[in-house]
Amino acid sequence: MGQTLGCVQVDQSTVAVKEHFGKFDDVLEPGCHCLPWCVGYQLAGSLTLRAMSAYGYEIVQTLIVDIEPDAQVKRAMNEINAAARLRVAATEKAEAEKVLQIKRAEGEAESKYLSGLGIARQRQAIVDGLRDSVIAFSENVPGTSAKDVMDMVLVTQYFDTMKEIGASSKSSAVFIPHGPGAVKDIASQIREGLLQGQSVDH
Repeated sequence: MGQTLGCVQVDQSTVAVKEHFGKFDDVLEPGCHCLPWCVGYQLAGSLTLRAMSAYGYEIVQTLIVDIEPDAQVKRAMNEINAAARLRVAATEKAEAEKVLQIKRAEGEAESKYLSGLGIARQRQAIVDGLRDSVIAFSENVPGTSAKDVMDMVLVTQYFDTMKEIGASSKSSAVFIPHGPGAVKDIASQIREGLLQGQSVDH
């Protein structure tokens, strides 16, 4: 190990202790190092790594415990750790929201599908009930036709609709034509619609 013009050479298998104004600064590994003595840097001493070889030991790695870094270093490490955990938490939260949206959409689709099935079955039941009513009325009351029975059913449903509107409507006023002429017009419109549908089918 030598020192010339502020440079120092640490020999192989040797380490040197560098001081700055008498305070420990660094451990110099083997090689050439710049050591400006004019600003207070100097070597406190050296240690040969062969010191233990005579006893059959070789120091390969040393575990350093109870490291006490600077407060700013601690704060920076804590911020890095917190940022990493927040990033993971944000990813997991976004994934959970995605799953909730998917499940909510699947639930709405299933609800609409079941609602459609219910409406279809309800309409089928209404049609079957009307057919059975027309057949039974025609058989039990002589001289009546299917048209007479349908007119009576339409009148019944018209009054049921009026009752439902009056009981459950949230509007303050609902204008609906009422009277024998109105019922006749409704029946005529339904019959015309059925006839037009049959003509299109044929």
